[in-house]
Amino acid sequence: MTIVVQGAAVARLVKKVLDFIRDKGFGGEAVRYIIIGALTTLVNFGLFALMTKALGISVTVSNVTAISISIIFAYITNKLVVFRWHSETRASLALEFVKFVGSRLFTMALEIGAVALFVSVLKQDELIGKAVSQIVVIILNYIISKVIVFRPRR
Repeated sequence: MTIVVQGAAVARLVKKVLDFIRDKGFGGEAVRYIIIGALTTLVNFGLFALMTKALGISVTVSNVTAISISIIFAYITNKLVVFRWHSETRASLALEFVKFVGSRLFTMALEIGAVALFVSVLKQDELIGKAVSQIVVIILNYIISKVIVFRPRR
């Protein structure tokens, strides 16, 4: 019961932050990306911690689930809040979504490998591995989103 209440509180906080950023035009694109990246990381890390620590689900299953949900969150928030992107057609929307998800699956594979390396090889706590891998993933995701997914058309 406590987990559900905390989850609802986190969801309300995320919505308030997103509304504030969108409504106030807060900062430039990079600033918006950092804020959205932090929120996406919170979703990812929070789900991962909840699943591994509170629910006792395996590290890999928890990681894949948390990343998958955060990819959907990231797509919506990056499109609408960070890059303020408008898709001209349904076909361009579909292609954009496929590129976004494909790029995130690539970085997800890197993240899963990094967390597994930290836990299995380096014998570190899974949360430390998750945190370190997030730094690299956030940087890669921005570059890929900027250069490939939400790249202005010529």
